Amino acid sequence: MDRVNSLIAEYRAKAARRKVYRNTLRELSALSHRELCDLGLNHSEIKRVAYQAAYES
Repeated sequence: MDRVNSLIAEYRAKAARRKVYRNTLRELSALSHRELCDLGLNHSEIKRVAYQAAYES
């Protein structure tokens, strides 16, 4: 039973990280070039920033 609970918890954690990645990617992609520049970013960095937000925090 502990193994099943562990697998469920791991699945939920992975799903939550994927959701953070997708949401961050969507929000940053919706910004204009000017807005990204104000944040110190350009379009080529969006995926990296989304990945860092989801998997490296």
